[in-house]
Amino acid sequence: MTASTLKTPRRLRMILNTFYSGPQAWFFLADDRGYLREEGIELEFTPGDTAANAVPKVASGAYDVGYGDMNALIELAAGGATSAAVGVYATFNDSPYTIAVPAESAIRTPKALEGTTLGAHPNDAAMRMLREFAGSTGIDASKIKVDISPLPHRDMVGLMLDEGRWAGLFGFVNTLRAAAIEAGVDPATRLRFLEYRQFVPDLYGSALMVTRQLADSEPTVVAGLVRAVNRGLVDTVADIDAAIDAVARRDPTIDRAANRERLAGTLAVEMANPEGARLGIGDIDLERLRRAIELIVAAKHLPRCPDPEELFVRRFLPLPEERVRTLARQAR
Repeated sequence: MTASTLKTPRRLRMILNTFYSGPQAWFFLADDRGYLREEGIELEFTPGDTAANAVPKVASGAYDVGYGDMNALIELAAGGATSAAVGVYATFNDSPYTIAVPAESAIRTPKALEGTTLGAHPNDAAMRMLREFAGSTGIDASKIKVDISPLPHRDMVGLMLDEGRWAGLFGFVNTLRAAAIEAGVDPATRLRFLEYRQFVPDLYGSALMVTRQLADSEPTVVAGLVRAVNRGLVDTVADIDAAIDAVARRDPTIDRAANRERLAGTLAVEMANPEGARLGIGDIDLERLRRAIELIVAAKHLPRCPDPEELFVRRFLPLPEERVRTLARQAR
């Protein structure tokens, strides 16, 4: 029996990772195509201000559901008591973080970042993981200056390329690619990326999260939510243009070309780790998550090392045969 047997829809408040954008499309398709309604759920979307910031907003109970960063969830739980938020459906099986530099720059390795100034949004998830990146690459993070800017990524890309304000920018790979397109710049020829997934391979990225209270007290609702979102992802993979239409219905002002590029890139990069062929999108390798926890705890000198099953609950996942497996790159 699913939540669709409920007479009154269960209203849930969801905080997104950012403003409405292509890499959230599966949530909107799940809504537009009635998958949430079939599960007896009404989801209220609220744009967020980074995947990292979404985590404490769910843990505090301000929202029932969030699209947040698994590494921020680790940091939150490792910093004190048992986390009040849990991951239930992991979309990014590769880290989305990067440091983008001008393609003509002499910066080709992490070591070359020492002595430079990098730009970042406040609380940027990639910037927050600089210690982990530095620890895994053997560089001295104290030799890198971080300049916080509230400007849109589109403007930051322009200032880096045209005025040299920063040697590089923190961000998500496909966010910065899309920002370059919005700025009228070809990211393939003007940007080079030092991608965390290549240097810190144990890190995961974004995941659907719920409050622990919701997971414990209303498991049928959470299972229905995950089923609906999974169906939305299946449809997104099958028809990217329909997915972008769903985003545009929430914000008609979006740059469709940039958001399509961002969504396609997300499917091809952050959701294409080879483990996706084995586990399917949604699931997590708990031993890999354990290694990520140990890395973050050590890098940030946090007081406790939470168990992976405290942070990610697998019982709500769709059946293995219902999961998306076609995105996975072949292992090298």
